[in-house]
Amino acid sequence: MKTAIITGGSRGIGEAMVMKLGEMGYNVVINYRSDSSKALSEALIKKLAEQYGVKGIAVQADVSKYEDCQKLVEAAVTEFGTKIDVLINNAGITNNSAFCKLEKDSYMHVLETNLISAFHMCHFVVPYMVEANEGCVINVSSIGGLMGVINQADYCASKSGLIGMTRALALEFAGQNIRFNCICPGMIWTDMLRGVNQDELQALAATIPMGKIGDVEDISGAMEFLINNKYMTGQYVSPNGGIFMP
Repeated sequence: MKTAIITGGSRGIGEAMVMKLGEMGYNVVINYRSDSSKALSEALIKKLAEQYGVKGIAVQADVSKYEDCQKLVEAAVTEFGTKIDVLINNAGITNNSAFCKLEKDSYMHVLETNLISAFHMCHFVVPYMVEANEGCVINVSSIGGLMGVINQADYCASKSGLIGMTRALALEFAGQNIRFNCICPGMIWTDMLRGVNQDELQALAATIPMGKIGDVEDISGAMEFLINNKYMTGQYVSPNGGIFMP
């Protein structure tokens, strides 16, 4: 049985990817940060077992912290062994704040959660992939990593950083059959979008060439493609409805 670790997997895009991994036959390790997320994470693990017959564990870990990433990976190895087939770095937050109003703790929290956590997770997981001489790492960036977004300087910086990290590691580990790729979602229906002004959101959605906001399944489908395509590394795919075409 194959094993996947995914950060930020308890809701939204992460939840959709967890369920797709289960459908693909992976045992899944997810993290949750707060006690309030524990029940949500455990319910997702139960759903995996019921629908797809795979195993999963939920580990309390704040992936912005090095020690917690170590704890998460050690839990995965203890439960499923040292063969880690897939790592999905999906954890992400945003401040949505004007730059001059940003305080140090706020922008550092975004950078540590969105970017540094991926460094931490790769630091602990990639050596196991080297030992196995294969592996797949997918970093969930954003369309914000490809283009500027007002009031998102810290978010865009973190997501652009993920793309640069992905390309560098793809080159470094190509000879060991370890692939690194990115997904850069456009506007996707998640709790984050549902919490903003809906009139403004619909006006923004109207600027998308396809005229609609994407679904979380659009991203989990991209994840499945990147896992299955054994010749793709150092690339990004961006399901975004045509709003950005490089």
